[in-house]
Amino acid sequence: MNLIKTDIEGVVILEPRVFTDARGYFFENYNKRAFEELVGPVDFVQDNESCSSRGVMRGLHFQRPPHAQAKLVRCVRGSVLDVAVDIRKGSPTYGKHVSCLLTEHNHRQFFIPRGFAHGFAVLSDTAVFQYKCDNYYCPEADGGISILDSSLGINWQFELSEAILSEKDKHHPLFANFDSPFE
Repeated sequence: MNLIKTDIEGVVILEPRVFTDARGYFFENYNKRAFEELVGPVDFVQDNESCSSRGVMRGLHFQRPPHAQAKLVRCVRGSVLDVAVDIRKGSPTYGKHVSCLLTEHNHRQFFIPRGFAHGFAVLSDTAVFQYKCDNYYCPEADGGISILDSSLGINWQFELSEAILSEKDKHHPLFANFDSPFE
């Protein structure tokens, strides 16, 4: 597995070693020992999967402490642009983001530590998206920032007028009106 550092410390991209032959391909998408050697100890407790169509945007979500979650995300069918926004008050990269193109062909995974808002946009006709979480989901701890907030400077790679959002995601505050629960 290859580790690619990003502009924000702790947010990393992981590329597996893919073995291909006439039958297809094989790779380890997760190995606890290798992951902890590269990233550090994380105890994943929940796996999630979503299927979405082109233009669907999910996020920017987080769970408030003590239910905060680190995530290891990947796209197993189609392609998504995945984004992590630093929402840790006092961080030198507070309000900055990192994006990563995740596709069924590049097999990349994106690790997002606690203290980040996370979201993605579907760029293919459909996308199946999977993610591991290191804490259980708690509905009362849900938080979010508007995924359409232009002040964040995210290039979502398609016309935002075509975005498909849930009712909940349509009502998240802009970053300027957001009070982060992460110190």
